[in-house]
This record gives sequence, C-alpha cells and structure tokens, in this order.
Amino acid sequence: MPVEFLGIAATNDGSETTPRSGAAFDKEYTLRLARAHEDHGWDRVLFAYGSGSPDPAPAAAYIASRLDRLQILLAHRPNVSYPTFAAKTFATLDRISEGRLTVHFITGGNDHEQGREGDILGKDERYARTREYIRIVKKIWTTHEPFDHEGEHYRFHDFVSDVFPVQQPRPDVSFGGSSPAAYAAGGAEADIYCLWGEPLEKTAEQIENVKAAAKGAGRTDVPRIQVAFRPIIAPTEELAWEKAHRTVGAIKARKEKGESITKRHNGLAQPQNAGSQRLIAIAEEGERYDRALWTPTAAATGGAGNSNALVGTPETVAQALLDYYDLGVDILSARGYDLLGDAIDFGRYVIPIVREEVAKRDAERAARGTQDLTAVTG
Repeated sequence: MPVEFLGIAATNDGSETTPRSGAAFDKEYTLRLARAHEDHGWDRVLFAYGSGSPDPAPAAAYIASRLDRLQILLAHRPNVSYPTFAAKTFATLDRISEGRLTVHFITGGNDHEQGREGDILGKDERYARTREYIRIVKKIWTTHEPFDHEGEHYRFHDFVSDVFPVQQPRPDVSFGGSSPAAYAAGGAEADIYCLWGEPLEKTAEQIENVKAAAKGAGRTDVPRIQVAFRPIIAPTEELAWEKAHRTVGAIKARKEKGESITKRHNGLAQPQNAGSQRLIAIAEEGERYDRALWTPTAAATGGAGNSNALVGTPETVAQALLDYYDLGVDILSARGYDLLGDAIDFGRYVIPIVREEVAKRDAERAARGTQDLTAVTG
C-alpha cells in the first residue's frame, strides 16, 4: 500500500526547545516552511489549532494559493463554528487548493483549553457533538437539495450550500484519540484515524480497537491509520543520541526558566486526555522501546501532543517507521524540534529510504499474489 508523510505547517519558528523569534503568524516563515516540505518529498502538512493561535483556515488558504502539490490537513474544533458555516469554509478551501484538503476534527481533551473559547460541555458530550458535526458536514458537502436537521446539538432548516468541494464525493475526514469514546466516534466517522507514537505492541492494540469500533458502527471498511513521532536524526548513532539528550536538556532548561513550552495542558499537573496519559505511563515504564522509540521527550513535556521521539541515523529511523508500516500504518507524521532544518533533513535522508523499502514490499506482495493465483488456476 502507498505510504504518505505528514509534516507541520507552523506559522512561526518556535518549538519546545526554542522560543519563537517573531510574530505568532510570520507569513514569510510559514511559506518557507511549507515550501521546504513540498520540495523535499512530503505529501501534506498539518495546520494545527489552538485557542489563542492564528486561525489555521486562512493560513492554509495562503499556502494553498502559493504551492502546487503540497496537500493540507486542516485542524478544526467543532465548538468554534456552526457546521453549516464550517462546511462552506472547507469546501471553499478545497476549491482554492484544487482538491488538496483533508479536515482533522478535534473533540478536545482538556476542559480548560476548551473553556477558553466558551465550550462548557464535558468530554463525552463533546464526542457526541463531534459525531453529529462530522455527519452534518459530510451531508452538506454531498447534498444539492435543501434539508433540515434536528439533532442533539444542532438544528437548522432548509439549508443547502452553493459551494462544493473539488474532491468527489468529498474530502477525507481525519480524527484522533485514545479513549473508548474516541475509538467509537472515529471508528464510525473517520477516513483517517490518528495516533501518537507508542511502542509497536501498544500501537497494534490501538489499531485493533479502531478496527473493532468501525465494525461495531456497521462499516465494511476501516480508517487508514496515521502515527506521529518526533524524529531526532544525525549521521551516526552516537551523534543522534547526543542530539537527543541536548533536545531534552533544552526543553527542561526552558521549563526551569518559567517559559511556556506548550499550551496543551495549561499548567495542569496531569493531562486530562487519554492520549497524553498513555504517553506519560509509557515513559514511566521505560525510556527506550523497540528499534528507536525514546520517551524522555514526552516525559519532559508532560505527554503534550506528539512527543515521543525516534532517535538514530536516517537508516535506523527509516527502519523504525517501516516497523509501523508493517503493522498497517500508511500515514507517517513527523515533526522535528528545528522545524525548518529537520523538515529538510528528514525529507532528504529518511523519506527516500522508507519509500524505496515500501515499494520493495509492495512488489514482493504483488509477486506473491500472482504466484498464488497461478497456483490456484493452474
């Protein structure tokens, strides 16, 4: 199966190791970073969402209008706009990008962060709202006649959009989470299910949970699986591990100075979302797993988001990613700590290895299939 690579479309040069040098939306840097991804073999970039961060939709439109191939993953929280409005925004952006849009729906795992924009629902209610929201958006994208909706969270009458996506029948829907409620919602509605990087055994368990949820929702297909990591690469293993320890040291140094390295947990001692809780538990059980997974980066940030690292030479990291591919993961998300430099290096040195090995695996699989068919038909 084909493999895809997802990077980050940051709107400034800040990361957990380095404070940003300019404005929250640095237009020139945003374009430079996106172009580096397009020029170095990446498939798409994520425009993330935060309560106080620049609006990702116009930032994505800005990039889409200036680049020709790079695809867009737009993060969106259902609490910030009505689904009729959002569906038109997404369809317009798919038009601007000429069919390069995927929408990632975020339910929200932190009550404080959700409350910053007036969202007072509890977590289970948020998941129910997200499911209803996604269904409405899908229907608006594909329905050319006015319709009514009477749901638990949304009501409207006689609505029909005048703008439709380029992609037919609609853009893909992306979703993430590691709780039973997340599996249920994403298993039912997602085309792509997103996980944070965990040890292979635990990732396999999560994939089975997603498949079971999809089957339980009556689907005959299953979502594609995406897994996210923080690669730390260098020409030798020794240099890579030196770089990894410097990275954690920089994160801790910023925290000791009282600098905010992430807004995800808002200073809470323990994160509320299941995904971050899992990352912390994994870090407490050990620092190194499998071929290259390293957990101190997650521990240093309190399990904030995509935070487990893959450490080693490009060859080691590529082989580690292939281990996940062999589990059924066909979208590999990666984001370094030097956003621009790491995007270029990963694209130059890791992506080609993975693509070449995936092509070999696919060719071998096709050959075995031909042999099996020949044996059956005689």
